Amino acid sequence: MSIRFDGRVAIVTGAGRGLGRAHALGLAARGARVVVNDFGRGGEPPDGALRVVAEIEAAGGEAVANGADVSDLDQVRAMVAQAESRWNRVDILVNNAGILADRSFAKMDMADFRRVVDVHLIGSANCTKAVWDGMRERQYGRIVFTSSSSGLYGNFGQANYGAAKAAMIGLMNVLHLEGAKYGIRVNTLAPTASTAMTDGLFSPDEAALLSPESVTPGLLFLVSEDAPSRTILGAGAGSFAVARVVESPAVFLGDAPGTPEAIAAHWTELSRGDDLSPLDDAFAQTRKYVAAASGPAGKTVPAGPDSSQ
Repeated sequence: MSIRFDGRVAIVTGAGRGLGRAHALGLAARGARVVVNDFGRGGEPPDGALRVVAEIEAAGGEAVANGADVSDLDQVRAMVAQAESRWNRVDILVNNAGILADRSFAKMDMADFRRVVDVHLIGSANCTKAVWDGMRERQYGRIVFTSSSSGLYGNFGQANYGAAKAAMIGLMNVLHLEGAKYGIRVNTLAPTASTAMTDGLFSPDEAALLSPESVTPGLLFLVSEDAPSRTILGAGAGSFAVARVVESPAVFLGDAPGTPEAIAAHWTELSRGDDLSPLDDAFAQTRKYVAAASGPAGKTVPAGPDSSQ
């Protein structure tokens, strides 16, 4: 079945170039009406956003440019109001806007740490907050946060960026639970692509493979009608993979408070790589630990939300 977005309204932040541009064009090509957001001085849309709108319109689509600073909640609310005034709804939100201020943590100014977190994390939260009530009322919504391998696995010199990108996973996990009964599905895209933010990091051959357009099919799937929810999708060079947060089985180490020596003695068992399982929510972990403590001393209890049964 072909994935289409006819009648849907999408907001894509950071869409003046790079990944955001590719996402906006991809959504519009499949029928979505798109708010092309990119940061503009004084709230005016920059030339990049205007060019993307022109590309969409030249291809027969509908789009409007917006220059909101995603870290400013009032500007974000005005952006959502613009979309709702023009098209009566927002069905899809792609949180893509971001900046870099790379430096080793020892040399990093905390103002730069906060600035990166404000754009990536607070900006994504602002945009999501602004569309959340409308999606709940309409019983439909597709939201994607943009993470990174720097947040999932770490990258030297990116403490601010990595912290903000890792935070997307926690935000997704909670909003997946809170939005489920309202038909809102929330996912995270972890892309790697050759863009202005990664200029000079890849060889010419690698850059040719790592085009933004090679990532966008993953984004389109994550905001489709039949999308999953609470999925971390890695994407790059036309390849895709699902990442998961998993936990080893619980090992009960005694009725009295455990000692660090006991943990050290069981470390191989605790940290083994087999028999790992995801958990449905925070209390699933609590139930797993309680179940392990309630059984025979030293009993290993399988991970998972049903471990208390």
